[in-house]
Amino acid sequence: MNTVPASTPDAPSPRSRWRLRRPGKRGQRWLAVLVFLFALVLLVIALWDWNWFKGPVERAVQAKTGREFHIGGNLDVDLGRTLTVRADGLTFANAEWSRTPRMASADRAEIDLRTWPLLRGQVRIPEIRLTRPDLLLETAPGGNQPGNWDFLGPSEGNPPILQRLLVDDGRLKFLDAAGKTDILVALTSGKPRSTDSAPPLLVSGKGRWQGNPFTLEGNTESPLELTNSDHPFRIHLDGRAGNTRAIASGTLTNPFALRTFDLDFALSGQDMEDLYPLIGLAIPSTPPYRLKGRLKRNNDVWRYENFTGVAGDSDLGGTAQIDVSGERPFLKAELVSRRLDFDDLAGFVGAPPRTGAGESANAEQKAKAAALAVKARVLPDTPYDLSKLRAMDADVHWKAQRINSPALPLDDMDAHLKLDDGLLRLEPLDFGVAGGDIRSTIHMDARTPTIATQLKASIRKVQLGKLFPDAKLAEQASGGISGEINLSGNGNSIAAMLGSSDGGVAVGIGRGHVGNLIMELAGLDVAESLKFLFTGDRQIPLRCAWGDFGVANGLMTSKQLAFDTTDTLILGEGTVDLKQEKLDLLLRPRPKDISILALRSPLRIGGTFKDPSFRPDFKALGIRGAIALTLGSIAPPAALLATIETGPGEDSNCGGRYAK
Repeated sequence: MNTVPASTPDAPSPRSRWRLRRPGKRGQRWLAVLVFLFALVLLVIALWDWNWFKGPVERAVQAKTGREFHIGGNLDVDLGRTLTVRADGLTFANAEWSRTPRMASADRAEIDLRTWPLLRGQVRIPEIRLTRPDLLLETAPGGNQPGNWDFLGPSEGNPPILQRLLVDDGRLKFLDAAGKTDILVALTSGKPRSTDSAPPLLVSGKGRWQGNPFTLEGNTESPLELTNSDHPFRIHLDGRAGNTRAIASGTLTNPFALRTFDLDFALSGQDMEDLYPLIGLAIPSTPPYRLKGRLKRNNDVWRYENFTGVAGDSDLGGTAQIDVSGERPFLKAELVSRRLDFDDLAGFVGAPPRTGAGESANAEQKAKAAALAVKARVLPDTPYDLSKLRAMDADVHWKAQRINSPALPLDDMDAHLKLDDGLLRLEPLDFGVAGGDIRSTIHMDARTPTIATQLKASIRKVQLGKLFPDAKLAEQASGGISGEINLSGNGNSIAAMLGSSDGGVAVGIGRGHVGNLIMELAGLDVAESLKFLFTGDRQIPLRCAWGDFGVANGLMTSKQLAFDTTDTLILGEGTVDLKQEKLDLLLRPRPKDISILALRSPLRIGGTFKDPSFRPDFKALGIRGAIALTLGSIAPPAALLATIETGPGEDSNCGGRYAK
């Protein structure tokens, strides 16, 4: 009998197993939600318009800066590990005080942002790309407000980290109405040195700096490299303002921290006086110059180290620094010239340098020299600029090892100039002259509308023979010249100072001799007139000669004027008018023994400083006057006699009693 096996109650049937694998209605609903959300995301991405965020972005920028900001074109964002924010038609408003409503604009700006650091609150910007950016920087009128670039205030939190900046066809304009400065610079990014480095910035511009035409060419590293204190910032800029040119080339290390400048700096121009409107340095007029050295900066101190170059026909080197931390710039310098052309110093007294063949001078100085050549006066009458004397302080020491001067046999120079709030002191101003020296001090007080000047000078052991450049003439003269000059005057030019001066001038020559040919230097009329004073001997033995003048209101009046030889005493009297630049002196020969030479005529020295005249004065032959009265006893002033080298021998006593 067939038996049907009983079914196992725990074993499910195939149908029941199929029903267990089918999802329930709840699972179907979740799956449908996920599919819908995915489709919705795709739809949002496809239809999303980032321009919806333009308003919030504009309001956020305005709240942060206080300036209106507009995105006139599209705003777009590319999502990914690096977000790219792209905006077109950007404009940023200017300060309220500016006449130009727009400070900055750009056709397009693209900013790359790292996504994951951004989620952690860190802003890392691999690159910013700007197309046709236009930036205006200007100073506030009157200088009582910050420039238009000062609008962010103190930064909070960690600043963004920016790696690369690319500029395509950019413009930067700088305006300073008070400083008469208006510069427009074109900026564009060059090719980077490597794939990891920021591209350099190529610079080209022009305009006016302190009222002078200005141009700028060159290149720098990306401005972003300035924040990297370990990376040298390379720079090469060639700037010109008027006739002044500056070339800076080299590297800077963290200049934002004002630590180190490491630059080759070349400066050249037609006149150092042109630096005053550019950088505020009041330097006297100079011939064309070229300098090259190292430029460094330490906070408010700018230092030009170990520079060398030329100014006119003189070499010039040393170190100079300018401290701008005080009320006025302070210049401190140590200068050295191996060879100084004396006429290159003419600007210190308001005169132009020599302009003959082989001399260096700019066009303006040549014109000034030509005008001076036709004037009847020779003393410089160009007034000093009082504002320049009060604009800065200075402590300058200048030594010249050798001096080239056709008119005077100058050997060397040691000058120490101090300028403090309009009070200028030259202590000392020393020159080696013809084997001797002239030591002087000069005070010029420009703190009042009219400069008060004091001059004290001592002349010691200047050798008469060495005053003549010609060897034959030098052989015909000997004797040491000494003297004292003490003058004080008021005026804003050299001519005005001397023309109003009071004081005294005393000069003497000790034992020596003078040859007849010496007089040929002053012209034929002097050589012809010589016979009225001396014998026909080729050599005139000289015991001593001296002149002692009192000075009152620019008029030098002789106290004593004498020329003492072995056989003749020449006495003189008269005046030298420093204000009118006129001469009026009478030299009267008196023989020491009775002879026919007693008929020799006096010599009249007249004319002007520029055109002196020497002629015998027969009318004065019989007039003794004050001169005759002094013949009984004549000798140099005791103070002057102490400085004269009288020499050895019986006949060395200078002066004495002579018969009338």
